[in-house]
Amino acid sequence: MAITDHHDVFIGSTDDGWTFVIVNRPIRNAARMLTGAGFTAREHQGRTLYLLPPQTGEDAHERAGVAAYGLMAHTLDLVDLAWTTRHPSANSAEPEATIRFHDGTVTATALTDHVGEVLAQNGFTPTKVSQEYTLPAGLSESEAVSAVVRAETHLYSYGVNVRVDLGIPTLQDIPPAPSRPPSAPALPSADQAQRRRR
Repeated sequence: MAITDHHDVFIGSTDDGWTFVIVNRPIRNAARMLTGAGFTAREHQGRTLYLLPPQTGEDAHERAGVAAYGLMAHTLDLVDLAWTTRHPSANSAEPEATIRFHDGTVTATALTDHVGEVLAQNGFTPTKVSQEYTLPAGLSESEAVSAVVRAETHLYSYGVNVRVDLGIPTLQDIPPAPSRPPSAPALPSADQAQRRRR
């Protein structure tokens, strides 16, 4: 599985500015809600992606908000780590915190001591490099995503501008759908087995 696969709905951004939504379990009318909010559906490596092209922060913020609001009527297991959907005022300033997913690790850069303290309160530990923090290596992907969501929410509550880099340069780099285990053939019931013996 990839970081995009642990929640019912995952909203993220590519490095080149696309906003994407992945729906990981069937949700009634999800496609209608997302396309109604302006997303375009596209098949990609075994899954449907809902996409917004790079655009103004205000448009992405509004469209993703409409879509998320509709989806939350069906599930609260929704994660939004898209830097493109942040309020336009946040996108214009340099981020005070940058959190990066890269090759199974999660690191963060804090521009102020206060940001570093908040990161530490949410499971990040300082590295030997000044202003750099990391999550413990033993965390599962799901635990790492949860820690990032907590840290970002905590920082946002203080008005800190945060950018989360998912390590997905372009749309083509979005992970494929997780492979499903093949369904085992159903064993015959006791009645069917008896009928075959007669």
